[in-house]
Amino acid sequence: MPLILGTNSIKDTGYNVDNSLRFNDGSSDYLNRTQTTGNRKTWTFSFWVKRGNLSGATQGILSALSGDYDGIHFYNTNAFRIYFYGTSNGQLITNRLFRDPSAWLHIVVSVDTTQTTASNRVKIYANGVQETSFSTASYPSLNYDTNFNVSNTLHLGLNEGATFYYDGYMSEVVFIDGQQLDPTSFGEFDEDSGIWKPIDVSGLTFGTNGFYLDFEDSSALGNDVSGNDNDFTVNNLTSIDQSTDTCTNNFSTMNPLDQNGGMTFSDGNLSVASTSASWRSTRGTFGVTQGKWYYEVKPVNTSGSLLDMIVGWGDFEIAIPSEFSSSSPALTYTAGSGNKQLDGVNSSYGATYNVNDIIGVAFDADNLTVEYFKNGTSQGSISTGWSSGITWTPIISLYGRYNNTKASFNFGNGYFGTTAVASAGTNASGIGIFEYDVPTGYTALSTKGLNL
Repeated sequence: MPLILGTNSIKDTGYNVDNSLRFNDGSSDYLNRTQTTGNRKTWTFSFWVKRGNLSGATQGILSALSGDYDGIHFYNTNAFRIYFYGTSNGQLITNRLFRDPSAWLHIVVSVDTTQTTASNRVKIYANGVQETSFSTASYPSLNYDTNFNVSNTLHLGLNEGATFYYDGYMSEVVFIDGQQLDPTSFGEFDEDSGIWKPIDVSGLTFGTNGFYLDFEDSSALGNDVSGNDNDFTVNNLTSIDQSTDTCTNNFSTMNPLDQNGGMTFSDGNLSVASTSASWRSTRGTFGVTQGKWYYEVKPVNTSGSLLDMIVGWGDFEIAIPSEFSSSSPALTYTAGSGNKQLDGVNSSYGATYNVNDIIGVAFDADNLTVEYFKNGTSQGSISTGWSSGITWTPIISLYGRYNNTKASFNFGNGYFGTTAVASAGTNASGIGIFEYDVPTGYTALSTKGLNL
């Protein structure tokens, strides 16, 4: 089995989530709607996220603006925070930091300001467990009227008071007006693995301002399927931002926490770029020790005539080098020369490639072979001679010689950055959408792929 498993790597989840919505903070993505009058004292908010760009800035999840605003967000320290702004305000900031871009996280915020005990008025749960350790714990006053469920503007993916945008994926977004619920209304622990997983929420009572966003309608991403028709207006999001990376099928991305510096990440950590006049490297969030895996990568931007890029597979656990071509064990394929670099040894291999070419990478971790494809054409299988027992992951190095070198990965979501595949190839595994035919026996780096 693979060593690195994302959240919800369960063979049979029982309940499957088909879609998520991908937010880019750089393009100011958010949704909004106007609330009506409901229960301002008692409500519950539940959502699943896989974080993207961990920029150090506050990232808004849900906020309600009415002169003053109440906000729920990841704080600039990566703590989780809920903030009530007004004459009887309060706030909770967790000691725990939420900065894992590889795994899905479920959070429930449960509010009832009519509770006599102050600590019962606001409860925060992460993956089914209540958070009890806070750097700041100031609870709203008894019977405090929050800015939720009152006639004002509600924002998802934006902390309106300071224009802080969320970056990453979001799925199964549920708001309950009039009830303080615990996490068991939205999820459960898997009886075999003990992993927290979602359950079907369609039977809940949502209340006047309640909503359920499943993001399954690409033409109406703000569609509320609770039965209330509390639909959201979509801002700067399009059908390309609908993703199949969800809390029941977690896909690999590239890892902003695992780089040698100077790289920027976007498009849900599927696009990486470098403006540095030296080699910069990063690698994927999934590591495998066996199985057959396939992904695609597409250079999408360079401001010069020469693309300096190498891509392939390498050891998940070694210190990340400045350039993977000199690393061992690693195998990369070079854009400018078409050469391969196996454990630091450079030799001729295949065709050169440039911007908008699509490179497919097929890795057989059982037999330790790698085969590269340029626009669907095999460049030949490579026997690596590697030893078993090593954990492998996708790798890339970029040289920003002309101050703008960028590549976008498709691990099976069906797009490169903000461009969808032109026409999906065949894929016998049924997991993942790729531009070209997936070699027989190979599949996508996702938790459902891991459990085939």
